[in-house]
Amino acid sequence: MTSLSDLPIRDDLRGRTPYGAPQKVVPVALNVNENTHPVPEDVAADIVARVAAAIGGVNRYPDREFTELRTAFAGYLGHGLTAENIWAANGSNEVLQHILQAFGGPGRSLLGFAPTYSMYPLLASGTGTDWIAARRDAGFELSPETAAEQIARLDPDIVILCSPNNPTGTPLSLATIEAAYDAARGIVIVDEAYAEFMPEGEPSALTLLPGRPRLLISRTMSKAFAFAGARVGYLAADPAVVDALRLVRLPYHLSAITQAAALGALAHADEMLAMVGEIRSQRDRLVSELARLGYTPHRSGSNFVLFGNVADPHAVFEALLERGILIRDVGIPNHLRVTAGTEAETTAFLEGLAALGRPAPVDAERTSNPAPVNSQS
Repeated sequence: MTSLSDLPIRDDLRGRTPYGAPQKVVPVALNVNENTHPVPEDVAADIVARVAAAIGGVNRYPDREFTELRTAFAGYLGHGLTAENIWAANGSNEVLQHILQAFGGPGRSLLGFAPTYSMYPLLASGTGTDWIAARRDAGFELSPETAAEQIARLDPDIVILCSPNNPTGTPLSLATIEAAYDAARGIVIVDEAYAEFMPEGEPSALTLLPGRPRLLISRTMSKAFAFAGARVGYLAADPAVVDALRLVRLPYHLSAITQAAALGALAHADEMLAMVGEIRSQRDRLVSELARLGYTPHRSGSNFVLFGNVADPHAVFEALLERGILIRDVGIPNHLRVTAGTEAETTAFLEGLAALGRPAPVDAERTSNPAPVNSQS
């Protein structure tokens, strides 16, 4: 049987492993930051009706410019954006891939602040872009000074900032984004996949777009909209950036089915996002209860919590899995990550963790300042 190593694969892809998270059928799955609340029945019915209508025309190619969808995204985001400011693709990962295809490539580099989302270096590799892992401050924070100094010193072509950061949940200040933009000579991406879970009234990087043509804000419908299975991501940027992305997209890359489903969800944005408050409350509950149990939860503006003081992450992961609870070992020493689920799911996790007994103390310096690594999902 032929193996991967027998094929004439690109040299820079040899020895690499594909992106992936454990996919197990368990009663409580809290490992990949999904929205565990289902789409409301009335919204689902409207989406199904729209998809059924689209089926009637699938013998024809879809709107290549997905104009109606871009207009709907602009209306949802506000901030004076129009369809000319919007791009969309099959998940925010494809949006990021388009950016790297247009602005990265051989001889160019992408800088991120590790630990961060593991798809960034994978997307860089897939487009022949060099990946640079810069460091964060203690506690996974990122100050304006730290960001600006490393960007100026390492001089990347593209900077990507995850806000809030995955896998740590760390919110990112607008001051840090401004400092990063001022220090960078090229494109600056702010990945706001979890933006809707930030505290009420917390400003988005969208407020920084005017006058900054190199600033790109990426979003997704996977998380707050409970649309992970639909694969819809989008971007807000200067219209010139959107023109650049047209150069690298595949023809008709957003199917008529995808466009119809996304438009249906956006038409019910208020109802779709009604669950966000409940998810925030379960996240905050996780933070307080994990601390009470003897762990060290980190500050989170997302729908998940990273917690330290875990002497043996693999053992805890397996012990919870035996109880039908799946969380995530993201590869950060002495840490695990858990998604904020429904009240019942959160309770099951906390009770399962409590049943393991109080954790043994772990060296504080080791748990708060690990070496840079990259997380998945």
